[in-house]
Amino acid sequence: MVSDAISTKGFWTSLAAKNGLSQDDLEALLSLPVRRRNLGAGASVARNNSPAKSCSFLLSGFAYASKLLRDGARQIVSVHVPGDFVTLSGVFEAPIVDEIRMLTPGTVASVAAGALHHVLASHPAIQTALWRQTAIDASIFSEWLAAIGRRDAQSRVAHLLCEFAVRLRAVGLTNGKAFDLPMTQAQLADATGLTAVHVNRVLNALRQTGLVATDKRTIAINDWPGLVALADFDSAYLGMD
Repeated sequence: MVSDAISTKGFWTSLAAKNGLSQDDLEALLSLPVRRRNLGAGASVARNNSPAKSCSFLLSGFAYASKLLRDGARQIVSVHVPGDFVTLSGVFEAPIVDEIRMLTPGTVASVAAGALHHVLASHPAIQTALWRQTAIDASIFSEWLAAIGRRDAQSRVAHLLCEFAVRLRAVGLTNGKAFDLPMTQAQLADATGLTAVHVNRVLNALRQTGLVATDKRTIAINDWPGLVALADFDSAYLGMD
């Protein structure tokens, strides 16, 4: 059995706190029936072009969304950490356009779209909160697109490491200056539009300059200002305080 890093109650409470929702709004969210699935690494969370019948969020583990091209090449377009919505499009009955799979073993919680629509009809502040999250997701996609299109290889990888340092710290998954990023170099390559060999060279360069240290998949950021400068990183796009 996979243990949860975040409880369902903790997820809704965090959403309420970040968006200034009332106690009545929070109680409505807590009343929603939730289906939980414990999934292994590589397991499918949602398939490309599948109908959106539910809204899902991640309680533990990591997941990713990707596009698979005709020639077999894959582009990872987002990575999800505990506390993230995974299929928020289900709220708005929009089709799921990515292949979403687990990076690691973890727990996914889902709420049927019909049940959520019933709550939204009488709690407009919750609907506003979900629209805000959609806007944040779009902002992250925009930043990833800019990174792949215009940043050089070192800046791309540095930017990704900065982003995950901030996101994982927000959910209590950092240990001082270190955090676990359970992605292979091939997966990092798929997320940054590089080759695995190029990612390896970049990580070596970041280590040699003293910006980071690595131990298997643990990243320790030794020079945060230096890494931020290299990445041209500004966390405002993540929508966090």
